[in-house]
Amino acid sequence: MNSQPAKQIASLPPAGGRAALFVLVGSIGVQSSSAISASMFASLGSPAVSSLRLALAAVVLWLFLRPTLRGRNRANWSAIIFYGVVMAAMNLLLYKAIEHLPLGIAVTLDFLGPAVVALVFSRRLREAVWALLALAGVILIAGPGGHFDAVGFAFGLGAGLCFALYTLLAEKVGKADDSSVSSLALSVSIAALVSLPFGTPKVAEVSAPQWGLLALSGVIGVAIPYLVDTLAARISSARVVGTLFAIDPAMGTLIGWLILGEQLGWLSLLGILCVALAGAGVTWFAAKPAGPLQEVSDDNQVTPPES
Repeated sequence: MNSQPAKQIASLPPAGGRAALFVLVGSIGVQSSSAISASMFASLGSPAVSSLRLALAAVVLWLFLRPTLRGRNRANWSAIIFYGVVMAAMNLLLYKAIEHLPLGIAVTLDFLGPAVVALVFSRRLREAVWALLALAGVILIAGPGGHFDAVGFAFGLGAGLCFALYTLLAEKVGKADDSSVSSLALSVSIAALVSLPFGTPKVAEVSAPQWGLLALSGVIGVAIPYLVDTLAARISSARVVGTLFAIDPAMGTLIGWLILGEQLGWLSLLGILCVALAGAGVTWFAAKPAGPLQEVSDDNQVTPPES
């Protein structure tokens, strides 16, 4: 038997570690693009910014991934379309929540979605503990406060529901077949089409510098994060990435401190520590092998090690 495929598999980092790395890369992009996008809210409005950056991200993904339309069954198309609709709704609702609420509270409400996914699909007590620890960290990062806006909370909870569906669909689309990456390009295109009515009326008002910012935000805040999220869910599970998504608010807080000069209190530091511990825990246990290393033959048959 040719053992080269097995050697290649053994040489790769553990799946949990790669999933955490993918989510971290996506988180850096999402949080960096949020600052870029927010600078255009006043002139264009959050729905238009969300719509136009989705459209530009779809163009970039089509150019680089060149998705095929043929050879897909009804179930595959259903998942692709649903994934795209959820992406559009998630973006629009979160940006509307940010208009009404402090960023920390909006992001905390948003993270309730993947946190619930991680809890519901936990198979062991320790897996639920990591999800709860991540949620506690996000709440600490948001900080105490009596700010309540019913409309903002409704948008935030709606975004959280969409984030939960996004987490589940990332695994479904990611593990569907070998064309999962090109399927993502189709889903982002669907998201762009769904949100197009919000962006089209503002196209004439977008300046040349703003087009550049929208393109940058679309690449680092949509194209790259959605790609790595799908890959992370493909090699792990919705449960694992649901916990790892707690990296997003923690990364946002760190970027605000490092780049924007925002204050970082002890509660935020404690929250970041909780998120880091939860991420390390879920990554460590996701990476632990169930038994001795198995080899994979050229015909994809699993062969147990010789005794």
